[in-house]
Amino acid sequence: MKSKRENEVRKKSLRYDAKEIKLAVKLIKELQDTVDVIYYLMEHEDVESFVLMMISAKNVSLENILKSEKRDTDILFEIDKKKSIYVMLCQDTKVDGGYMFAERVIRTAAQEHGTDIYCTELEVRSTQHKIKNVIFKLLESFIKAKQEKKTNEIVYRSLN
Repeated sequence: MKSKRENEVRKKSLRYDAKEIKLAVKLIKELQDTVDVIYYLMEHEDVESFVLMMISAKNVSLENILKSEKRDTDILFEIDKKKSIYVMLCQDTKVDGGYMFAERVIRTAAQEHGTDIYCTELEVRSTQHKIKNVIFKLLESFIKAKQEKKTNEIVYRSLN
């Protein structure tokens, strides 16, 4: 019988495994510069907030659904096509708009027989947060939603 190491039997925490660390690195590479531009717009233009949505689904073309539902100002990131993981950055969007967008995407994916649909959203209302921390908060929320099996739900957080 294989014994577990001490750190494997500790209380379940948000410790990243190897695939989640690789996902975090990919998210930083894909999102950091774009969020930096959005931060600039928030500080120098009339942009109040934005929403990052991280979503995955099986057995459905999530990419096509997201492309058909997004606005011209929304930015779609393909994070892992094989695992159908995407991030959408919705500029100048507040909690209600982001939530309604996520509801439409989840409803459409479910109608098209998508399974294992996980969706987390993070509203950012201030540039006081380090960009990497924003990205990690999004990922933490996504991982936790999967651990808690919150399928077909929207897990929403807001950073002031």
